[in-house]
Amino acid sequence: MSQYSVKLTEAQRRELEEVVKKGEAPARKIQRANILLKTDNGKYGPCWSIKRIQEALGVGSTLVKDVRRQYKQEGMERALNRQPQPPRPQKQKIDGEQEAHIIAVLCTEKPEGQESWTLRALNERIIELEIVEQVSYETIRTVLKKNKLKPWQEKQWCVGPKGDGNYICNMEDVLKVYKRPYNQNYPVVCLDEGSVQFRKEEIAGLPMKPGRVKKRDYHYSREGYCNIFLACEPLTGKRFTKVTERRTKVEFAHFVRSIVQEQYRDAEKVILVMDNLSTHHLGALYQVFPAEEASAICDRIEMHMTPVNGSWLDMAEIELSVLGRQVLDERLENIQVVQEKVAAWEAKRNRQRVTIDWRFTTKDARIKLKRLYPEIKETSEDPKETP
Repeated sequence: MSQYSVKLTEAQRRELEEVVKKGEAPARKIQRANILLKTDNGKYGPCWSIKRIQEALGVGSTLVKDVRRQYKQEGMERALNRQPQPPRPQKQKIDGEQEAHIIAVLCTEKPEGQESWTLRALNERIIELEIVEQVSYETIRTVLKKNKLKPWQEKQWCVGPKGDGNYICNMEDVLKVYKRPYNQNYPVVCLDEGSVQFRKEEIAGLPMKPGRVKKRDYHYSREGYCNIFLACEPLTGKRFTKVTERRTKVEFAHFVRSIVQEQYRDAEKVILVMDNLSTHHLGALYQVFPAEEASAICDRIEMHMTPVNGSWLDMAEIELSVLGRQVLDERLENIQVVQEKVAAWEAKRNRQRVTIDWRFTTKDARIKLKRLYPEIKETSEDPKETP
């Protein structure tokens, strides 16, 4: 027999039967009253087994054992009724000064032994600095969310140095070009290039099937590189590509000649926008072609260079990014495979005539990139007139 055997008195049985009969008590209390009545091992009790009580009342064995134990150790009142819960601690509050200190720690320090802050590391640090005595992770998370801080995220950007007049001049020059209306005699063409590493599978992957994602082994062998030239006309949705084994001024010169003499042979002048890559200069034409031919090509080009650290102004980068995501984000073994896939992508995208809606203007630059513009010191004295 169990050490927590229940033996109810006659008065206790009547009280429990009244609770069950009226049905006015909370369901929890009625359930426990039934357990005590059925497990009663006294003079008037049925003395059911735990298994039978489980089946009849739909309760677990742990609950039956707990009710019997509580009755035996603490009495019937404790076995029937829920004890009042201890008061919950008040929600921690962070005042404005503490919040400012937390943000300062987050933005000026780096966690020891870690690359970025976590809630745990930040919690330990602000307690160590006695900014707070105790604080929950949820409170810290609320502070970060309120101030739109995400220490686990990092973004790359490409922007010029402060106060560089050359950077500002080149940037505004390109932005003015992008504001020009479409003119088929003076097409605006953006040019850029990127590289692709050949990667050969060491172990064949597994194709996708219902209920199974595509799998590939992480081992691969490097088989060299190739280069992709890309030019696009943002306003018409045209783009032209060329995959080459190398990326030297020779390949650049031939690609520029193909743009001027083949793609836009009827245009009076090609407005060419490029970034400041070392091979991107018209002097390469004179080093590859006879002077007469190089001069004829140059005469039909109006060149605009993006500033150093300002390649984001070249819209061809957008097209290269799309190409990378849609075609090059897989293991390509050799230049022939790259050429086939790039050619198919170019044909499809040209059929779709996908244009680029460039909205960043000179006015936007003077507002959003105001910090990059040189500070002009005004003088109270007028410049002296020359005699």
